[in-house]
Amino acid sequence: MTSSSAPSSTTGRLVLAATPLGQSRDASARLVDAIATADVIAAEDTRRLRALAAALGVTITGKVISHYDAVEDARMPRLLEDVREGRTVLVVSDAGMPAVSDPGYRIVAAAAAENLPVTCLPGPSAVTTALVLSGVPCERFCFEGFAPRRDGERRRWLDTLRTEARATVFFESPHRLADTLATAVDVLGAERAAAVCRELTKTHEEVLRGTLAELAAWAEEGPVRGEITVVLAGAAPSAAPTVESLVGAVQERVADGERMKDAVSVVAAAAGVPKRDLYAASLAAQQSAG
Repeated sequence: MTSSSAPSSTTGRLVLAATPLGQSRDASARLVDAIATADVIAAEDTRRLRALAAALGVTITGKVISHYDAVEDARMPRLLEDVREGRTVLVVSDAGMPAVSDPGYRIVAAAAAENLPVTCLPGPSAVTTALVLSGVPCERFCFEGFAPRRDGERRRWLDTLRTEARATVFFESPHRLADTLATAVDVLGAERAAAVCRELTKTHEEVLRGTLAELAAWAEEGPVRGEITVVLAGAAPSAAPTVESLVGAVQERVADGERMKDAVSVVAAAAGVPKRDLYAASLAAQQSAG
C-alpha cells in the first residue's frame, strides 16, 4: 500500500493539471501559476501548450518536452529523475484531465511506487461536463474511454452495457459516430435515452439529446465534426417476473422431455421465484390444457 500527501514547496513533485477543453478562461489560477513556475512541463502537444500559455498571458520559464502515448514510457525515467532531484514536473494533456484516456497514469503509478510526491490541479473534464449537460440521471456513472473501432468488438462492447444501470460516458471520433450509434440502436434498443456532446465549451458547442434512434438518424445525415463525447442513460430496471409469466418456460422444457419437477426447479432458480408456487401454477396449466 502507498500513500501521498501534498508536497512541501522545497521538494520535487509531480503535478497533473487539467487544462481547458475550449475556453482558455476556464483555466484555474493554480494552472496559470503552475505553467509559469514549473521546472519541467510534459505536454501531450507542445504547440497546444504554448498556444494556451499565450492565450493566458503566461511566460513559460521551464523546460518543455513532448509527452504523448508513443513516447510516454521513454520519457518517464528522466521525468522521475527530475522529481527526485527536487524539480516540479507538470503533466498536461491537450484538453481536460491527464490520465483520462490521455497520457499520465503510468508516471503517476511509477512515482507512487517510489513514494515521490504527486498532486493534481483539478479542473475541466469532458466526462463530467458531458454528464451534466446530458439530461440523463447521472448520480452513478461509468466511463468507458474510446469506443472500439471494429464493428464486432464494438457490438460485443455495447452488449456488456445492455443491463448497465449506471449512465455510461464514452468518447468517439466524428467519422465513426454514425456507425456506433446505429449499432447501439441494434444492441441497446431504439428508445434508450442518450446525448451526443460536440465541441464542449467551444464556440460551436452542441448537445443533442434524444433516443438512440433519433441520434443515429441525425449522425447519419452528417457530416459530424469536432470532439465527441457520448452519454448513454442507464438501463431501465427489469420488472420482476411473475409466476404466471414463467409457466410457458416450464412447459417448453417439459415438451422437450424434461420432468416438470426439474423444469420448475431450473426456471424458478433463474427467475428468483418460489418453486412451490411455480410448480402449482404449471400443474394447474397442464391440467387445464388436458
